[in-house]
Formats: sequence, structure tokens, C-alpha cells
Amino acid sequence: MSYQVLARKYRPKNFDTLVGQEHVVRALTHALEQKRLHHAYLFTGTRGVGKTTLSRILAKALNCQGTDGSGDITAHPCGVCDACTAIDAGRFVDYIEMDAASNRGVDEMAQLLEQAVYAPSNARFKVYMIDEVHMLTSHAFNSMLKTLEEPPAHVKFILATTDPQKIPVTVLSRCLQFNLKQMPPGHIVSHLENILGQEQIAFETPALRLLAQGAQGSMRDALSLTDQAIAYAAGKVTLDAVQGMLGALDQSYLISLLDALAAQNGASLLAVADDMAARSLSYSAALQDLGTLLNRIAIAQTVPQAIADDLPERAEILRLAGLFSAEDIQLFYQITAHGRHELGLAPDEYAGFTMTLLRMLAFTPLWSTAQGAARTSASSASSAPTAQPASSAPRLPAAAAAPAAKSLPASVAQSVARTVAAPPVKGPSPAMAALAAARSGKNGIKAPAAVPPWEDEPFENQPKPAEVKIAGVAVHALAPERSQEAAPVAPAPAPVIHVVAAPAPVMQTSAALPDWDGNWPALVTQLPVRGVAHQLAIQSELQACEIEGDVLVMRLRLPLETLLSAGSADKLSAALSEHFGKTIRLATEIGAVSHTAFAQSQADQAERQQAAEQTMQSDPFVQSLIREFGATIVPGSIKPI
Repeated sequence: MSYQVLARKYRPKNFDTLVGQEHVVRALTHALEQKRLHHAYLFTGTRGVGKTTLSRILAKALNCQGTDGSGDITAHPCGVCDACTAIDAGRFVDYIEMDAASNRGVDEMAQLLEQAVYAPSNARFKVYMIDEVHMLTSHAFNSMLKTLEEPPAHVKFILATTDPQKIPVTVLSRCLQFNLKQMPPGHIVSHLENILGQEQIAFETPALRLLAQGAQGSMRDALSLTDQAIAYAAGKVTLDAVQGMLGALDQSYLISLLDALAAQNGASLLAVADDMAARSLSYSAALQDLGTLLNRIAIAQTVPQAIADDLPERAEILRLAGLFSAEDIQLFYQITAHGRHELGLAPDEYAGFTMTLLRMLAFTPLWSTAQGAARTSASSASSAPTAQPASSAPRLPAAAAAPAAKSLPASVAQSVARTVAAPPVKGPSPAMAALAAARSGKNGIKAPAAVPPWEDEPFENQPKPAEVKIAGVAVHALAPERSQEAAPVAPAPAPVIHVVAAPAPVMQTSAALPDWDGNWPALVTQLPVRGVAHQLAIQSELQACEIEGDVLVMRLRLPLETLLSAGSADKLSAALSEHFGKTIRLATEIGAVSHTAFAQSQADQAERQQAAEQTMQSDPFVQSLIREFGATIVPGSIKPI
């Protein structure tokens, strides 16, 4: 007996076995159960997501005769009657599948439509399935418009396409359109596990996950790759075999690259690239996988529990999340994306790949370099490494930064050691480092000698940053702590600015809502509404609350009548009723508003911006830069924390 490929052998026969298209199955099931049948259906989606399979299941549901031959239209075709078995076998006379890619002219369409007027021979409906319908010519589309709009009662049209934008809008308006989604990797893995279990074929779950990734959302591609993997590995599906078959990159290469970046070891970076070249691995695929790995590391830094427990690289991802700061990962991701885009412009792929790695090395911040090297040494010495955000890293001894300092230029090695040995407070900014280098004459520029006396002392003896609270935002500024007889001009200490926002007006609430303080702006920011309903909530002003029978009426004033479009008032009323557990009706009027959630948020933002600008202008260090170097603050560059 000839072998049947998995994609055909395990093609779903009913709606219950269809995977990943629940939204389409739900709509079609309800339509069939209620006998609300449309005359034309359009299925859109990429290859291998179930367009042809859905059309065959729908044709069986329309023509199923039941096990006893007296069945009716059903959402659960029996699969054993003459109509169901004939459709599955591809020999049902009244189910016509037409390939529009090879029958795209007006003559073929005219011949098909001429047969549509005749009643079906032994079925309830005559079903025409036109695949890749976007390939039809404009004349063919025009010839089918009238029949597609008002077909005979016994005719149903099913159109399928991978490119719905090429279909004329006149055809789209005559069809019930369903967009089939790409298969999520989890759905593909579970489906492959079920099929391989039925086939009694041994498999490894990481191999199935790699097959699902290579399928790129297509279930048919996943089954075809599984067939290929079974043949490649002689009757089983293993991770090594799938990696070799797909030419997939071993994640150990990428982890080695990131470890070398953390240690600022350029020799190790190039060694990994050379090893990949010796194995003829794809540099484009390597950059793609590196971007995926960086994305997972960024997620691990923000939400560690979002990393799946069964992910093979989970421990390494959590470890790398502690080696880099969030800013480093974002920078590396951007460089990786640009490097992959520019790979075709490079002299060769090796040069483009290594330049991308060296770009990451060159743009790694100095303080991140030292701390990353120290954390690398600490994590390698620990038997149970755990992920720790870079922002909460403990203070490190100066000796821990030795591996990184050795690979740095001599002019900055001392600065690295001082930075690592410093107390865990906000250190000097890059501008302070430039000022110190200028005063020491190391960069060839001699600054004026009139400086505060502590500028030439070791960093640990310098005054500590003072924290200033501004509108609830902590701002760090250097405050002088010692006398300055040698300085001709003493910088003024940073002032403490108190910004007090005016409280939002509180409405006198009704006795029906005793637990609410009447603060409308604070209430609407908590409601789960989106779109126009959200805009209606934050831009409206509460005028009064009144009781009318068992209903609480809230009277709102709106600045624009357009905020009442798209049923926004009903959505907001439903959200308020659910929030308070009481029926609430909204009464609206148009007029000027002042005390709204939107106005309050704008005022808060303006106050924070003003406070940040005042703090920066009065900062002693900024004043010294302006006074001694003629520096200016770039307008619009100051942002509140």
C-alpha cells in the first residue's frame, strides 16, 4: 500500500478536529445550527492554515444526509453517509473545486456559471470552491458579479485566497469574509505530539518546538517538515536531527557571544564567528535567532515568570538577564536588527556579521562594561546562578573589574576602577567625567584652575548626591558640603521645590453610592474602557448624580458631540454599572468643561516638566558648566523622571 503523507492523512474531517481557527468554527457552527446560511463565503489566510479543509467541512455540513439517510443541515457532519465520504474522497459530483491560478480567464468562469443554474444531482446544495481566487482576471471577476450577488437557492460559493487585497471590493461586499489566523507554535507542537503518538513515533519536545518555529504559522508546513524529519532521523524525531536538517543554529553559539560581550572580550567574539564559519552556518539566521534570544532576555528582565519552564535555554536566559542592564539589551537588539538589514550591503556575510558584533562591543557603556565583567566572574563562580536585574546589583569590589579593565585602554582603566569601587549612589554623569579629564590635562585640554577644592580629590571623598523630592519624583543633585575659600564663585545649593497640585473637585454623591467619594477624574482612570468610550470618560465632567426609581442617573458635560459616537455612552454606562454593582444611566450635555481626568493629567505633566527644568537650571554642576565652558541646555531635552 502506498504511503500517505501526514498532511493528507490527518486532514481534519469536522469542526471538532480543526486546530487554531476557533473564531471561524464558532461563527460557522452557529450559522449552521440556526440555518442562517450565506450564499458566498470568503476564507483568507496564509498557506497551510485550513482554507481548503474548512471549505470541505462546510460542504459536508451543508449536504450531510445522516447515518440513516434522513439528516438535515448540521454543524456536526456524520462522516459516514454517501455525501460525506464522497467529499472526503474528492469525488462528489456537486462539490466542485476550481483552481483560479490555472483557470483564470473569463471563458472558464462563464463555463462554470452556466452549470450553476442546474439543480444538484444527488445533494442538497451545489457548492463551488474557487481556490486562489485573487488570480482571476478583471473580466472574470466582472462576469461572476451578478451570479455571486443573486445565485440560485441551491448554489453556495466558497472563495479562498492568500492575498485578499487583490480581490475587487465589489466581490468582497458580496461575501461573508473570514480571516484565518496563523497557527501559534503551541498549537502546532500539541498537534504534532498527538499525530506522532498515533503513529507510534518517538520524538523530543524541543525538536517539535523547532519544527513549529520553522513552519512559520503553517500547519501543513509543520507536517511536511515532520515527514522530512522522520525520514532524516530514520523513524524518530530528535533535536539534533531537526537542527541538522533545518540548518538551525545551536543556541550555545549565541550564549557564548553574549558572554563575550559581557566580558568585553573581542577575541572571544571573533572566535565564535570563526567557529560558525567553519561549520558553514548562516549568519542571517544567526542574527535572527540572536534577536529572538535578546527579546526573551528583555522579557526575563521585566517579567521573569513569563519565560516558559520547559524552554531549554531558560536557565541561561535568566543568567544573561542578570549580566546586562535593560538599556544594554535594547541597544543590542537594535544593532542586531540593523545588522541583519544591512547584511546584504556588506562585502560578505562574515564581514557584516563581525561588524555587527564589534558595533555592540564599541557601543557598550563604560560602567556597564565593568559591572558586566564582574557579574560574569561572580556567576561563573556560583553553583546556582539566579537572575538579578542590573539596576539592583550590589556594590562590587574594584578587583572584580580586573578582567574588563585589562581589555580597556590605559586612559580609561583607572576611571573604570574608580567607578566600580564607588558607593552605590548616582555617580558623576559623562559630562562630569569629561570635566575631570579636562582639568587633569589627560586629554590635552587644560581647564581653568578656579574649581571647587574637592574636584581633585578621590571620588569616594567627594560630596554625596542629595535627593530632592519634586512632585513625587526623586531628583539627584550635588549639594556642597564643605567650605570653598579657594573658589571665586561658590555654586548655590539645589533648591527644594514644592509643587502642590490643586485637588480635583469632589461631587456630592448620592445616598445610593455611600462608598464613593465623588471624585470623577480618579474613578474614570480605573474603568476598563477603550477607544471612544475611554475618551468620553476622561474628557467629561460630572455635574450631578440623581436617583430616578431604581436607576442612578449621572449627568455629564462633554466638550464635543463626537465623543458620543460608536455607542460610547452605552459602553461607559455598562462599565460604571459593573463597577458599582448598580444600574447607572448617563445623561449628557454639550458645554465647556474644566475639571476632567484629561485636564488633570495634562496639568500634572506640566508641573512635573516645570519642576524638572527648574531643578536642572539650579543644579550646581550645570551652573559650573555654563559658567566655565559656556555650555547651554538644549531646549526640549529635559524630561521628568
